[in-house]
Amino acid sequence: MTANPPTSYNKQMTSQLAFNHETLFILDRLTQAGHEAYLVGGTVRDLLLETKKRQPNEVAQLSPLVDQDIATDAKPEEIMQLFPEAFYENKFGTVSLSYEHLWQSMQVTSTYQQNFYQNNKRFFESKRKGKIIDLKKATKIHSSLTTKKIKQSQKQETISSEPIQAKWNKSLPLFELTTFRSQEEYVNSHRRPSSLSWGESIEEDLERRDFTINAIALKLDESALTSWKKQFTLAKVDQQAVVLPYQLIDQHQGLDDLEQHLIRTVGQPSERFQEDALRMLRAIRFSVQLNFQIEPATLKAISHQAHLIQHISWERIRDEFLKMLTSAQPQKAIVLMDRTHLLSYILPELIKTKGVEQAGHHTTDVWTHSLAALQTCPSNDALVKLAALLHDIAKPQTQKIDQSGHISFYNHEVIGARVAKKIGQRLRLSKKEQNRLFTLVRFHMFHYQPQNSDASVRRFMRQVGLENIDDILDLREGDRLGSGAKKTSWRLEEFKQRMIVQLNQPMSITDLAIDGHDLIEKFNLTPGRKIGQVLQQLFQQVLEDPTLNKKELLLKQAQKILAKSS
Repeated sequence: MTANPPTSYNKQMTSQLAFNHETLFILDRLTQAGHEAYLVGGTVRDLLLETKKRQPNEVAQLSPLVDQDIATDAKPEEIMQLFPEAFYENKFGTVSLSYEHLWQSMQVTSTYQQNFYQNNKRFFESKRKGKIIDLKKATKIHSSLTTKKIKQSQKQETISSEPIQAKWNKSLPLFELTTFRSQEEYVNSHRRPSSLSWGESIEEDLERRDFTINAIALKLDESALTSWKKQFTLAKVDQQAVVLPYQLIDQHQGLDDLEQHLIRTVGQPSERFQEDALRMLRAIRFSVQLNFQIEPATLKAISHQAHLIQHISWERIRDEFLKMLTSAQPQKAIVLMDRTHLLSYILPELIKTKGVEQAGHHTTDVWTHSLAALQTCPSNDALVKLAALLHDIAKPQTQKIDQSGHISFYNHEVIGARVAKKIGQRLRLSKKEQNRLFTLVRFHMFHYQPQNSDASVRRFMRQVGLENIDDILDLREGDRLGSGAKKTSWRLEEFKQRMIVQLNQPMSITDLAIDGHDLIEKFNLTPGRKIGQVLQQLFQQVLEDPTLNKKELLLKQAQKILAKSS
């Protein structure tokens, strides 16, 4: 522990930070009741990192989708008295509040809530655009592709009247209020204290945290909160945050480590990892998420104590591991896990791919290729990233080298899918997730030739599942880039277009890009049987060649049909 607190131990800050009204409301209510209250942990870390991205006079503010953690000297029962709508479900002194409950207590108007969603729209909406197969937009699906499951999902999408705001509410995190805790005893569990002890001060609470960058507390004094209340008009508030002066409590040089981009434990790393072995994975996760280096003594301690990870539940391991895979540096995460021996306990199958030579367009061993495929896979979905990492997992046991030196991996995708599913079971993935992982690995070797029939295209789509088409295309892109090839090819692009055509293939006259009104207006016709005959002929042509289903092309074809019949 730090014997002589640095100058930043209690520091008044001048950088511009904007605080959400909901957070300020909680801090104010606790303060007015005579309690101490601080923003702590990742909330403070991320706010301070945001300031580094801004210009000197530009204000930093956290997304509402970032967890808001508050430490207080109030006991759980005292917090519940101040916030009756909160709930208290664990043994570690944490009381949770939702945005909706807070808005009720704050008595905000509907205008406030509308502004909240409008100002934060970019955080809620999916960043992924241009999906190849979008079931929500598909008006009709070819009969050979239709399943009961797809029909049901389309029906639910059609009849759903749930407002978009109600859907967004489900993605909003909780505000977590936790009573100060003191250093506790960990009796051989390596994951949780044997007893719970309330702390007396914020300094005592910060002593028991994992890393220095998470051991910084932010204080807003009573005058700052009074200033906020003057600015906050419940009836017609537009702004979603307010800039206030603040104070930092930093007794473990977390600010210095933030500046130097370092992950360092609070106190002795061996003690911190003995207390909770999951912290070893968290160190790697923070390193790849924040693009920080792990301080040498901390990294060395992980290597020496990697075996302790066996005391941690697979659910907790899974959550940390999947977060690494969706970071900007998943390849670095796997390398660090291997370097510190954690990988041998979590994913030993992957280690066996080291040194397994490949042939053809591959220029590296299976290990290097698998990590490169993970890194270059464009999906933000952790399961697709995992599939990219495991897509060649069975190559070590399927490798064959003939007398001429030719290397083959017959059926590696079939065996690999089974191995991947077992890994999914180990990571406590749901049955649905295990099956999805199996499918992506099983069919990642798909081939396409221009002479493939429409039926074969539909057969592939049915095998993979329409909901997985975009995912397997992302996996293929990572596979190609991880081999040193281009991200796509003319065959792959043609295959994509053919799948789109097969999904949206017209199956009735009403699917045509024109109707009788278009024929009447364009050719000065009168309503009657002739119009129906022309549309029927056009439909037959489109069935043969769906690319003709464009208004201009159909009108040209209609003109030819009318000319022949006159």
